[in-house]
Amino acid sequence: MASLQISNVRVALRNEILEHAAVVVEGSKIVEVMQEDKAAGSISHLGQIDGRGNLLIPGMIDVHIHGARGYDMMDGTIRSIEEVSIACAETGCTSFLATSVSSTIEQLIEMIHNVARVSGREAGARIAGIHIEGPYLNPKRKGMQNERYLRHPDLDELQTILSHAGDRLKMITLAPELPGAMESIDYLTKLGIIVAIAHSDATYEEAKLAFEHGASHITHCFNGMRPIHHRDPGLIAAAFEEEKVSLQAIVDGVHLHPAIVRLLHRIKGPDGVVLITDALQAMGLGDGRYQFGGHDTQVVNGVARLQDGTLASSTVTMNEALRNTVQLGIPLPEAVAMASRTPAQILGLPGKGRIERGADADLVLLDEQFNVVWTMVEGQVVYKAKEE
Repeated sequence: MASLQISNVRVALRNEILEHAAVVVEGSKIVEVMQEDKAAGSISHLGQIDGRGNLLIPGMIDVHIHGARGYDMMDGTIRSIEEVSIACAETGCTSFLATSVSSTIEQLIEMIHNVARVSGREAGARIAGIHIEGPYLNPKRKGMQNERYLRHPDLDELQTILSHAGDRLKMITLAPELPGAMESIDYLTKLGIIVAIAHSDATYEEAKLAFEHGASHITHCFNGMRPIHHRDPGLIAAAFEEEKVSLQAIVDGVHLHPAIVRLLHRIKGPDGVVLITDALQAMGLGDGRYQFGGHDTQVVNGVARLQDGTLASSTVTMNEALRNTVQLGIPLPEAVAMASRTPAQILGLPGKGRIERGADADLVLLDEQFNVVWTMVEGQVVYKAKEE
């Protein structure tokens, strides 16, 4: 089994940055993390990678991404899934949930089958599962979701979806105030599927009831939901009170004010906030016109909007989200955890999201500007930036 030593790096551990460090990888696993002086000359037979003093972090995990590089994972092609895998790796993400938008049941099942065809042979980031965002959403808070496809939760339809998705279905976002939602939450949580809330007009009381039934996550917190009011606290305040409920944050400088990002971190801590991209196919391409979720979407200065001005996902990448979070004052080890360890814990991926002995060798080397130098998935370098 091939062994490799990554030396001269700063390593992001759970609560600190280990300076002047080295990491030893054997096959697909991390077998040692140590100070450079202890590593020097001790394992001369290993292959060597010089990290040049850069930051080594656990591979980031995006639990909410729709597309990238001009490809939408709902477009009915296998290639769209493959291209998102590659784009994720280029931006420091080593695992992701292929995420749907509201659609017909036929379109959703086609997406599920395409994910299954790619799983296990990804060229970049690994598919950790599927996140179904909709169609069980409230039209009042639809955001960019296409209203023609929105409907109430239906157990028969859910069973049909699960007959195709099986254990690949990891998360589903719904509005708990809709008729049939509580029965669906009961059904899904008993199967170990994460029930998330968004595109919802749920009151404080309705959200609390959903949490009692097992809902445990908030999709793109503050966006697509009833806002906090001092006499009508809504689902956000309800989630703040529930220790078991984690929150997604789009830290792109548009979806959340810096003070709100700091507030989420202060209330939930790094174990309760997950950095996401919620990216559409414009990620990696930039400004222009796109079709997304059945809508004409325009990206101007990196911000995606529908024709009526509604925000339509984002173009941020995981390494940019991490950089932005640190620049807002979140300590680096905690920001890294929000992008890696925390989503791994939520998804039940014990080998992911950490740099320690026995963990998967999913690693990302970042320069001082948080640009990706290279990305390693299970011990194999799947992306390396071109040297200038």
